[in-house]
Amino acid sequence: MAKTTKEFFKINGENLLKKVKELIEEGNVTKITIKDKSGKELMTFPLTIGVVGAVLAPVLAAVGALAALIGECTVAVEKEE
Repeated sequence: MAKTTKEFFKINGENLLKKVKELIEEGNVTKITIKDKSGKELMTFPLTIGVVGAVLAPVLAAVGALAALIGECTVAVEKEE
């Protein structure tokens, strides 16, 4: 059985899209949650192995739009090891 770990990153909205793309490229990420600075969940999306390209385009567009609207946020990442 795979072990799941969680990591948290505090970042500015301007770096949000870049960070999300980096996390997706890692390949072992199963879920990404974006929260505002007060801890309110703004967006969550699961990632399954093999999801790439056109399937992720709408998600990345939404993340980009969100990044333009928020300042500091926290990205919670679930990874399988």
